Amino acid sequence: MEIFDVAGDDEPAAPRPGPWWKHLLSVVTATACGLALGWVAAAVPWGPADYGIPAAAPGSPWGLLAACGAAGLIVAGLLRGAAARFPVYAPGRIGFVLVFLGTRLALGFRPEPAELAAGAGLALLAAAIWCAHALHLHRRATAA
Repeated sequence: MEIFDVAGDDEPAAPRPGPWWKHLLSVVTATACGLALGWVAAAVPWGPADYGIPAAAPGSPWGLLAACGAAGLIVAGLLRGAAARFPVYAPGRIGFVLVFLGTRLALGFRPEPAELAAGAGLALLAAAIWCAHALHLHRRATAA
């Protein structure tokens, strides 16, 4: 699976063609792993409480996990969809990191819906910038 496939620095990224179920499995895996690890990181206190991101705030986490999961599926889908058409470096790992960070921050700070939507928008913007940069590099390499 792509999320665990580590390419060397000298190995160029390549498009990831394949059947739709393979792309769907990659998107769901990256999102589920990011959600699970973000939830565990929020549930287990790491270090002193005086600094850093606070542990999970009291209350039900299901609404935040659903919101982070939906945003994560969109972000990972954008990255994987772009990687199916042109070379994108580590789309699964980037999607995983964005979902993990969003989940960890949401569970620690319990943002209001507007702030949660802004965070999801920032994750989507980061994924879009990553894809745009990859497309720029691909076009520059093919033009030369």
